[in-house]
This record gives sequence, structure tokens and C-alpha cells, in this order.
Amino acid sequence: NGAGKTTTVRMLTTMSRPTSGTARVAGHDVLTEPEAVRRNMGLTGQAATVDELLTGRENLRLIGRFAGLSDRAVRGVADALLERFSLTDAADRVAKTYSGGMRRRLDLAVSLVATPPVLFLDEPTTGLDPRSRTELWEVLRGLVADGTTLLLTTQYLEEADQLADDIVVIDKGRVIAQGTPTQLKDQAGRASVVVTVTRADDLARAEGVVRRMADADDAVRVDFAARRITAKATGLADMLAVGEAVRASGIAIDDLGLQRPSLDDVFLTLTGHRAESDEPELEGAVR
Repeated sequence: NGAGKTTTVRMLTTMSRPTSGTARVAGHDVLTEPEAVRRNMGLTGQAATVDELLTGRENLRLIGRFAGLSDRAVRGVADALLERFSLTDAADRVAKTYSGGMRRRLDLAVSLVATPPVLFLDEPTTGLDPRSRTELWEVLRGLVADGTTLLLTTQYLEEADQLADDIVVIDKGRVIAQGTPTQLKDQAGRASVVVTVTRADDLARAEGVVRRMADADDAVRVDFAARRITAKATGLADMLAVGEAVRASGIAIDDLGLQRPSLDDVFLTLTGHRAESDEPELEGAVR
């Protein structure tokens, strides 16, 4: 919170005027061509904006009429969106009876009535339960598959990792990193091999084996309570070699795995702290 995420979305959607810099949406300048920008974009904010006293179908038809669609087109678009977002069975119920996940799906459907090529989503899954969040992820993947460009802001690192083709990390209003999830994870360093031995008495000996195989500059971490040793690795071959060497020393292994850097590790590398809900957030662009 406070990183500049929502402010950025407001400027890109022409709701706030930038004090400096330039930005284009669908090829149109947000300062000199605001009407063209609005014709080419949709927006789903942090809170659902549907009319709770109208049914799902009525909400969609109302927005369709605002968009200048004919009565026939409005009916067709509303029915298609209700089907697409799995809301057909609830189409004629008033929105205030919808669950949180259903309201978010309806809110997203409303933003797509005019079929915009660009859609801005400001924390669309905040407050949803895990099942509703996963369902919405599938909807968003479908939109991308159909050619819609999404700019999504989120506090959830897993969400950015799952959905985004390109991630921008913002800290205190400034971009501090940008790239694909894989590119950003590479900045956090190499993967790690993790060895869990069966007997605590073998931990010191296993540590010695791992240290002999590790590069001199690489740290080897030992978790005595978990009987676990962690060391840097370049890939699967390193992991298998370490496991074979430990077993060849007569040490039984409970578990052997390769742990790749997470986006939380990226945050730690870039900012010096773990990502929390009140820390810098991610903006994911999906094209």
C-alpha cells in the first residue's frame, strides 16, 4: 500500500491527470486523447460497482445501453457474458444476493460489455476465498486467450506468478524491476538443493559431504530441527549429484529436492524485506 499502484491505474484510465511523464493506452495518449483511451479500455476497481438492487442481467443490459448498443445487441451481449462467467443460473437474482466471488465476476463482466481491447484490473481478487480466486484466474486466462490485454495489480505474489507475462515491481512510486516471472527470479540467484536426512545423528556428516561439493563462496544452511541442509545448485544435475554423494556416504535420506527462487525472494533481493500486504506491490501485464 502506498507504492503507487492505484494512482498509476487512475492515470492510465484518465481518472487522474498525470503531473509529468507520458503514457499511451492502445496507442492513444492519456493526456491528449482521453476519449480515445476510454473507448479502448475497461476498468474493474478494487470494490464491486454493480447496482445491488438490479439483477445480474439488468446490470449488464444497463451498461450496454450506456455504451450505445441496440436493444438486440444488449440482450445478446448480456446473455453471452452471463454464460461466459457462469452466472446464467443467477442471472435474474438481484446482485445483493450474490456471493463475493459472483459479484466480482459480474463486475468483470460489466467491464467487458463494450468488448474493450485493454482491461485494467485493480486487485480483482482481494477478499475472495481461494476457490473464488482460482475460478477468477481461469476467467482471466480465457480473456487473454481471446486477445484481451490485461493490466492487473495484486498484493498476492502467487497470483502475479500464475498470471502475468510481464511484471513491474514498484517501490515508493518508482519502478525498481521489470521482466517475466522467470527473469525476475533469476535476479534472486540460483536454485537450491535441499537434503533432508533420516537421522539427526547423520546431519553433521551430511553437511560435510554437501560442503565439499559446494562452491567455496556458496553458503550452506543447516536446519537442525528439520534435519535439513540447503545449498546452491545450478539445476537438476547438481541435485542428483548431491543426493548420490550423501547416499554413497552411508547416510539415509528422507527427501531430496530442488528449490527455485520465489517472487518473495525477488522482493527480498530488491528491497531488503519480504513482501507483505503493506509493502510494495506488483503490477502484472498480461498480453
